[in-house]
Amino acid sequence: MSHEGEGYMNQFVTSSMVLGLGAVLSVPPLALAQNYPPVVTQKVQAAQKQVKTIGMEEYRKVVESPGDALIVDVREPHEYAAGYVPGAINIPRGLLEFQIWKHVGFPANIEMGRTVYLQCQSGNRASLAAQSLAELGFTHTTAVVMSLEDWQKAGHPFVK
Repeated sequence: MSHEGEGYMNQFVTSSMVLGLGAVLSVPPLALAQNYPPVVTQKVQAAQKQVKTIGMEEYRKVVESPGDALIVDVREPHEYAAGYVPGAINIPRGLLEFQIWKHVGFPANIEMGRTVYLQCQSGNRASLAAQSLAELGFTHTTAVVMSLEDWQKAGHPFVK
């Protein structure tokens, strides 16, 4: 290929990359984040029908006055380390069934009726986590369905 042809090819590749990036950036962030098939969304929606859910304003009231409720952030440790709602402990969703027990009195006096709020980035993992705890016999679990980004934008308490 001549140098002239290489220049054309470089220009073509660069133009394609810019156009491709433009197309990606025009897609809403939620669509970019969904790198899973619709069956996952269906599973989350089914979980949300089976568990109690609350939104941002109800959660704000809980955070301001939690009483003896346990607030669990089920995001991954690196997400939690980047910032969290005050009073929330971090138990990643993948470890929840194994690590929740020390927070509810195991082995002496297990509090299966303790109020547990589960929170994540959007409410999806929290909903699945609440369903999982209910399946284990917990009777007062609530999934917080909200955007953690919107929580911060609203000026609600957030530790960084």
